Amino acid sequence: MHRTTEQQGDAAGLRDAVPAQGASRPAAYGAAAALTLAVPVCLAQVAGAAVAGTDAVTTGSFITLWARLAPQLAYGLQSALVLMAFVLGLLIWQRRAQRHISWLLVLMPGWVVMVGLAPLSSWRTGIAVILAPWLLWSAVHYLMRRMRRRDRRMHRALLAQALLFPAALLLPVPATRIAAFALWWLGAQLLVAMAWHLWHLWQDMFLPTLEERYPQSDFVLSGVLIGFGALAVLTAWTLPGSGLAGILGPLCLLGLGLHRVREFARALTQSELAVLQGELRLQERIAELERHFDQVAETKLEQVTERERKRIAADLHDDLGAKLLTIVHTSESDRISTLAREALEEMRLSVRGLTGKPVQLLDALGDWRAEVVSRLAQANILAEWKSPAEDIEHTFPARAYVQTTRILRESVSNIIKHSGATHCVISCSAQDGYFSVVIQDNGQGIPLELEGRLDKGHGMASMKARAKQMHGQCLVESGPGWGTVIRLTIPL
Repeated sequence: MHRTTEQQGDAAGLRDAVPAQGASRPAAYGAAAALTLAVPVCLAQVAGAAVAGTDAVTTGSFITLWARLAPQLAYGLQSALVLMAFVLGLLIWQRRAQRHISWLLVLMPGWVVMVGLAPLSSWRTGIAVILAPWLLWSAVHYLMRRMRRRDRRMHRALLAQALLFPAALLLPVPATRIAAFALWWLGAQLLVAMAWHLWHLWQDMFLPTLEERYPQSDFVLSGVLIGFGALAVLTAWTLPGSGLAGILGPLCLLGLGLHRVREFARALTQSELAVLQGELRLQERIAELERHFDQVAETKLEQVTERERKRIAADLHDDLGAKLLTIVHTSESDRISTLAREALEEMRLSVRGLTGKPVQLLDALGDWRAEVVSRLAQANILAEWKSPAEDIEHTFPARAYVQTTRILRESVSNIIKHSGATHCVISCSAQDGYFSVVIQDNGQGIPLELEGRLDKGHGMASMKARAKQMHGQCLVESGPGWGTVIRLTIPL
């Protein structure tokens, strides 16, 4: 079993329809215009015949009325066939996947010539005998190509038949008998081809995958249209003078043509949807690439920044550190030596922050305790250090360690210089993902005249700015006579 040309050709048709949407739309408009013109033509023909047959209606002779209406209706349908052939020609122009429709396109004007124009000639029988095998050849090829089938032997047999039938006119046999034999013989072949086509469409409705399966609604429509063609053959056999074959045949061909136009409209809709989905995927891909580019650029910037930090840290340690250490050991002035030692310690702290190595929080607490208690003791201030009750396994980023160290140094410096305190309590805690330090002294506090300007001093402002850089906060609470409380809270 094979998928029909409509299903397998849609994939290739989408590729054709996407770049050729500009051509598909005029073709669709052409189809609508053709139908708009065809319907009035048919109605005009029928109306003219009805007016001419008014007397027959009054006498109740339906046969006489039909004899008048049938030729006019057949001529209107033949006009519509010519327009439909033109529309199909526009639709399949430069579309390789839909070339099988050209066989249907050949059938339409061929039918008009054989049924509509040939009777006007004195060689009507000869023209019919010559054209009929070729029209059968086109019909069989169309039905087989829709099913993605090809048979070279059948092709050769039909071609030989189309060449032999005209030669039969040279035999000493009346042309009418040859025409009658051609009608029965070629009609039987056409019925077999249509039955074969419907059988394979029926099988394709039960294919395993939904994409390959032939839609049931399309099968019903194809069955109805091919049924018109079968009725045309049967009426040509049984009622040759009724004119029904001249009406049912064009109806079958017009229906097949409209079915193809419908499939083109469906393919156009699918192609537009595919283009829209492709644009959405492209936009998503572009957004993803932009995000990836931003991540790569950010990573590259971090790498470059890290290398530059390490270079600066190495320069400070090797050059400035060596010179400060020389001053510490060679200076004869105690003040210069002390200042150089403080500058060397500050430089080492800066280098530690630049290298980016994380610090264990327990080690940081030990460093801070030793420095704070030592500085306060030198200023004759009793220091009480309260560490967390439990062991802490958190680590501190290098930059956070440096910033916290400087905040603690600034706080201790303010206590020593301005508070006049004799006792200071430093409490540390780590819980709920935050590290907190509370520094409380028993000094004189901040005077009322300076209370509104706590953030204007360089020391206080720098402490709060450093805490903000770590996504934390530094609060200062003070009052005359009850000391000052500094609360530092930063996320771990």
